[in-house]
Amino acid sequence: MCGIVGGIAQRNVVPILLEGLRRLEYRGYDSAGLAIISDHEIYRKRELGKVKELEALIQADPISGLLGIAHTRWATHGKPSAANAHPHVSGDKVAVVHNGIIENYEQLKAIQLEQGYRFTSQTDTEVIVHEVFNDLQATHSLLAAVKQTVKKLAGAYALGIIYADEPDVLVACRKGSPLVIGVGIGEYFIASDVAALLPVTQRFIFLEEGDIAALHLDSVEIYDAQDQLVNRPIKESCLSPDAVDKGNYRHYMLKEIYEQPFAVAQTLEGRFINRRLQDNAFGHNAAAVFDTVKAVQILACGTSYHAGLVARYWFEELARVPCQVEVASEFRYRKPVLAADTLVITISQSGETADTLAALQEAKTLGAKHSLSICNVPESSLVRESDLVLITRAGPEIGVASTKAFTTQLVTLMLLVIAIGRRFQLTAEMEHSISDQLFGLPQAIENVLQLDDTIKLLSEQFAEKDHALFLGRGTHYPIAMEGALKLKEISYIHAEAYPAGELKHGPLALIDADMPVITVAPNNSLLEKLKSNMQEVSARGGQLIVFMDETLVQAVDENIQIIKVPQVGNEISPILYTIPLQLLSYHVAVLKGTDVDQPRNLAKSVTVE
Repeated sequence: MCGIVGGIAQRNVVPILLEGLRRLEYRGYDSAGLAIISDHEIYRKRELGKVKELEALIQADPISGLLGIAHTRWATHGKPSAANAHPHVSGDKVAVVHNGIIENYEQLKAIQLEQGYRFTSQTDTEVIVHEVFNDLQATHSLLAAVKQTVKKLAGAYALGIIYADEPDVLVACRKGSPLVIGVGIGEYFIASDVAALLPVTQRFIFLEEGDIAALHLDSVEIYDAQDQLVNRPIKESCLSPDAVDKGNYRHYMLKEIYEQPFAVAQTLEGRFINRRLQDNAFGHNAAAVFDTVKAVQILACGTSYHAGLVARYWFEELARVPCQVEVASEFRYRKPVLAADTLVITISQSGETADTLAALQEAKTLGAKHSLSICNVPESSLVRESDLVLITRAGPEIGVASTKAFTTQLVTLMLLVIAIGRRFQLTAEMEHSISDQLFGLPQAIENVLQLDDTIKLLSEQFAEKDHALFLGRGTHYPIAMEGALKLKEISYIHAEAYPAGELKHGPLALIDADMPVITVAPNNSLLEKLKSNMQEVSARGGQLIVFMDETLVQAVDENIQIIKVPQVGNEISPILYTIPLQLLSYHVAVLKGTDVDQPRNLAKSVTVE
């Protein structure tokens, strides 16, 4: 979603703020802006479009200062425009940048209008800056005013706030949206993601829910939700400044597709002894928790939800463990019932997905005794909220369309199936077989990446297409769903996925020569059923593109195009078959000329409902 950068230093912070915004571009945004304090005055620049447009504005009319805040906005309230871009200012004295949504902004706005405040934007954020300015009239400092203001805010927020009459302090606070403090030498910074600050520091303080911080040149004070002065630990990031560079790749997404063999290997590293998975990979008390588990509830959104759907097949088929999977935003509102001794599993790349966090909290309210998060960010809110954790170790994923995060989520879920399944009906023989398949997976992914040129040529068939259908059966139905999501996300082609057996129940009405039908066809027990479904499409003139196990033989059919996928064990085949679908969506998007890494209207980390 939106990105925040801020800093107080003994040097001009404008270049640091701009570089931070560039490093947050992957999150998705429609406008950018910054505000600095110089000689007790606020100087603000805002521009619709990319960060480079803001840079051009500043180059034409330079500004500089030792204290400032900056922002990339993803619209929630008000259309994309310079007027709606952050920072927002009140009384020419206070400036605010904000991630999140203020749910009671209409009530606050009505009061402020009566008080005589004039609104220049359509955003919910503007009520925050007016409220801070108003509270400054009755308090002794910016920090005190912010403490008063946040008590009146309902919803989610991460805030960076500066005040022209206090040019030696930057106030930051968070509730429901992530915010970190970067610790330098005689300088401090804030950001919504550590990636923004890697060029200036690798030492970070992760603010907790409800924290308010006052940053000075030589110190930082942090107050918790109870207004108690607290110490938060400084953590060293292992990421280097070039960890988020594209390297020699045209797009981050392609780089991340090709990083999957290494990412999967990293996910497996150190979690086995003599090829046997260790329970303590999930936490020091994981064995005791797993001994009590009688069912599993998975909560996730988007791509992570698809990973959960695959895991449901694995849990129930391989381990015979009851498993439910639900979109987190639905779970939190439908008054669900959790069976006794259910392990609640949350999945999120960022660990900051608002709906997933809220669903976990709802599950705890409903009596869930134990929770486990599968996440890519060790310091994230979801990790801190969970009893057990398995970090995917995918490394930074910059492309909005998830690739290596998805495959590593699937690997970690299979590890969880092994750990819990051995307590149910997963045999030692099957556990050994799955483990061997997992250790062979990095090489198998390397092999399937050799299809890149073939898939690039195949993508040309989609140049004039507006719709596509994806089919799969069993564990590969969620893979078809993920393939459809990838295609629609970055190429803007309308794509839907169905279980192949559902063709006769409606989707066949869509079949014609202009509707490509992409089918995932591994060599498993459902193959013959799937072949029958494929014939239903072919008989109606539909154009089939089939990703099929290289060992299979398919009768020649002018309507069916086969792409042979290297053979792999049935248990892990869903992980492998997602790779060619990623490549297909990537090459179609490049051909269509869309913004592959930052598709329109989307954001990498969805930190609002």
